[in-house]
Amino acid sequence: MEVPILKQGHYLIASIQSALTDADLSELREALIERVGRFRSRGVIVDVTALDVMDSFAVRTLRDIAHMARLRGAKTVIVGIQLDVALAMVQLGLTLKGVATALDLEEGLAFLDHHAAARVDDKRAVGRINRGR
Repeated sequence: MEVPILKQGHYLIASIQSALTDADLSELREALIERVGRFRSRGVIVDVTALDVMDSFAVRTLRDIAHMARLRGAKTVIVGIQLDVALAMVQLGLTLKGVATALDLEEGLAFLDHHAAARVDDKRAVGRINRGR
């Protein structure tokens, strides 16, 4: 099952609507990372609101997406992890260490907007330093 990936400004949004096979998750990872480069995306949101279960492969793939996107210059945030899923992940020792999460799509977009604004401020500061100011 193909996951729709929407382009919203400098962000990509992938909304997982149902449980995916390992092959589907791998295809999603490859498609997202390819599009980060093609569209020069600055952020990726993976919405898992519709999922009522995540196995170790799904969690590892989400973590891989975030790390690979960061290597390509994009920040990733996983949104919509349901309470039961979060409880099961903790009980099973599955973590998204190093990956940003948010309650919902709105908070995920706000997180990326804040990150993008901080990045612009950092570039301006470096520019001033390089010009000797």
